[in-house]
Amino acid sequence: MSDIDFSSHPCFNKEAHHKYGRIHLPIAPRCNIQCNFCNRKFDCMNESRPGVTSSVLKPSQAVEYLAEVVAKRPEIKVVGIAGPGDPFANPVETMETLRLVHERFPDLMLCLASNGLGIGPYIDEIAELNVSHVTITITAVDPKIGAKIYAWIRDGRSPVRGEEAARILIERQLDAVRRLKEKGVVVKINSIIVPGINDEHIPEIAKVVGPMGVDIMNCMPLVPVAGAFFEELPAPDSLMTARVRLQCGQHVEQMVHCARCRADAVGLIDEKMTEDQMTTLNRFAHSSISAGKERPYVAVASREGALVNMHLGEAASILIFKKDDETASGFKFVEIRKTPAPGGASARWTDLADLLADCRAFLVNAAGPSPKAALEERGIEIIEMEGLIEEGLTAVFASQPIPASLKRRFTSCGSGGCRGTGTGCA
Repeated sequence: MSDIDFSSHPCFNKEAHHKYGRIHLPIAPRCNIQCNFCNRKFDCMNESRPGVTSSVLKPSQAVEYLAEVVAKRPEIKVVGIAGPGDPFANPVETMETLRLVHERFPDLMLCLASNGLGIGPYIDEIAELNVSHVTITITAVDPKIGAKIYAWIRDGRSPVRGEEAARILIERQLDAVRRLKEKGVVVKINSIIVPGINDEHIPEIAKVVGPMGVDIMNCMPLVPVAGAFFEELPAPDSLMTARVRLQCGQHVEQMVHCARCRADAVGLIDEKMTEDQMTTLNRFAHSSISAGKERPYVAVASREGALVNMHLGEAASILIFKKDDETASGFKFVEIRKTPAPGGASARWTDLADLLADCRAFLVNAAGPSPKAALEERGIEIIEMEGLIEEGLTAVFASQPIPASLKRRFTSCGSGGCRGTGTGCA
């Protein structure tokens, strides 16, 4: 491994994971591939798996959040970026966060976890920032097997599918491993054991990456997730997992204490997410929109006026409500506003923010990252939900969180919950 001291790194030193902790900064919501074992729609503090987070932070929010957490938790020695999407489907946010953390907390170790598709252009700077290690998730080195695991990849603007998608991804992954090792960066490989798909193939991955100098490999049993293409597949039993790790261990050192960390994980590896931790994260995630809390109106995207059931970008008109304590519901319909016409790129979202300047929140079924960022920068909270308008309005006007039963997490295009074609929404 490199000359970085890994004695306090909970992933690389099994003895350290009961003493030293890590924090993941969830600043990367978009993903550039769709794996058949992944669905990141669901979020609760009992979900402990990659791709899950309570909130997404901007880089400036992330570094302030980090400062508060490490002041309370000095045992945290590692700062990671692992989603909830892929760091390099969000390269601007990822690199800005790494720079800010490196400058302000030079003694903390930095790490990244990526699928490897888009990391290539950033490897030189990753090394310059002294990132301690990079994890690349490789589930196949044979495009025929990879085609069974990936629904699509997004290479540029267009989605690619089948064996061609798998071939491109595998080439990028192996090139990233080679270049990272040339730069002296420690590399860990994650491989998901999918019974009947790649369980007999994973030792081939170890045979390929071992001679490339990979430092450690983490063979992770599939966890069937509701809504994923592989949701009906059984998890590998302990015998299959042991066999895969034993065979791979002939070529690469094996990690056996992985806790399948959330994208917003905090503390020791075996520590569960707590309500207080989620509250702290959510407070920082909403810090940029606190200025709009006193505005009188709430906007709603609805097809028929009863349900919140329209994507932000689809809404040609928006319903406006205001708080009214004299009504039984506690709110009152005000008017309908026409939204700016499609087109015009970012100007459309600036115009929409102007249209809703007197609104504290906007209830939508889903929202893309560009309009969401534009509106939240103007103090308009974007609340992604599904269900009755009145239930959402009741919570907002009472300054309460949206009930968990109404939440819809990370279902916007490119954000991972959608298992569509990868073409994006118009």
